[in-house]
Amino acid sequence: MYIPKAFAVSELAELHGLIEHSGVATLVCQGEQGLQASHLPLLLVPGEGEFGTLYGHFARANPQWRALADGAEVLVVFQGAEAYISPSFYPAKAEHGKVVPTWNYQAVHAHGRAEVFDERERLLALVSALSDKHERSRERPWAVSDAPSEYIDSMLRAIVGFALPISRIEGSFKLSQNKDAANFAGVRDGLAASPREGERRLAECMQRLP
Repeated sequence: MYIPKAFAVSELAELHGLIEHSGVATLVCQGEQGLQASHLPLLLVPGEGEFGTLYGHFARANPQWRALADGAEVLVVFQGAEAYISPSFYPAKAEHGKVVPTWNYQAVHAHGRAEVFDERERLLALVSALSDKHERSRERPWAVSDAPSEYIDSMLRAIVGFALPISRIEGSFKLSQNKDAANFAGVRDGLAASPREGERRLAECMQRLP
């Protein structure tokens, strides 16, 4: 990933924070049919390995898991808040007009090689942990144990799990850090006034910058 110095994030806790709050990640690797990508919810275990370990699963019918089993290098892309930045946000537009549109975003890339598994107990633990993570904020959280055990067994036979120790991780949080104070504030305030939740979320990220 191309990361200008102003936008580089190296603090592991910040990188893990974006991963934890991401929904679906994009997992990319080279397989027999060329580049393959799948969109998967993943579980991060931060203290497992130097940079943490990612866990997830494929549908068994998805051929991409075979590339992982063969040792393919994997890139996982996590996308955070993002927004179009209008030139009208900048006070500089009224001063000299030398402004152009851009896009602000947060992204983390994780690299590694995965271990593939299909043992029932490991798969059950994985899908239970994933479900618990995404159900915990609901008033009445659903649990894997709510479904009939024979049904769950049939679902587990239809998936293949993987563990991906992260060997390299990098992040780019492009939040107008390269702008002067007035233009930075213009972008932040413009996004904060947006009717779009994602743009307001990006303004909050900008507000938290040191």
